[in-house]
Amino acid sequence: MSKYTTGEIAKLCGVTVRTVQYYDTRGILIPSELSEGGRRLYSEDNLKRLKLICFLREMDIPIDAISQILNEEHPEKVVSLLVEQQESVFLDEISEKQEKLEKLRELKKELKNKAAFSLESIGDIAEIMKNKKKLKKLRLMLLLTGIPVTVLQWFSIILWIIKGIWWPFVVWVVAAVPWGILVSRKYFRHVEYICPECHKVFKPSMKEAFWAKHTPTARKLTCPECGHKGYCVEIWGDAK
Repeated sequence: MSKYTTGEIAKLCGVTVRTVQYYDTRGILIPSELSEGGRRLYSEDNLKRLKLICFLREMDIPIDAISQILNEEHPEKVVSLLVEQQESVFLDEISEKQEKLEKLRELKKELKNKAAFSLESIGDIAEIMKNKKKLKKLRLMLLLTGIPVTVLQWFSIILWIIKGIWWPFVVWVVAAVPWGILVSRKYFRHVEYICPECHKVFKPSMKEAFWAKHTPTARKLTCPECGHKGYCVEIWGDAK
């Protein structure tokens, strides 16, 4: 059976000699025997144990916890649970970091689109980025519900023109008008707008917002704070 000196076992596990000595003093890696000259010798089992210790340390598990684990009757079961738990922690951290990275990239992208920017414009960008996923989800919901309504509209018009059957179009109008009112109310309850002049966040009346000229991300509105009339950026807002 192979025997390893302190230096050899340290090299095999990619740690320093001092680290091996430290684990020895903590009682979690006891050498299997001492040579005639008093040198510490480690066995294959010691090598496997050190690899396990190194793995657990890489998972940010404290030395005290490792000592307790290794003293358990079935340490492999505890290690298995710890690995699963630590995996969950790391996944949460990755998700959080990924979200922050996406925000930084979005901010970088928005700043590039501005010829000049100020603290106020950065604040506007931060407000736009806030709950952006919710706004996208709302727009997607409106798009998906609007597709069948539009298809039925054209089908009824074509049927009227070709066959002279007009009643499907009347049915469509009767159904489409309430639908349009409901989805519009839902949409405008959840959006607000930022004035590009005074940076005021405001919620216009449904009538003004509904009839205003608009792009996919902005509407031509009048700011209630400074009176500026122009395209205001649409953002997610709390329902009121």
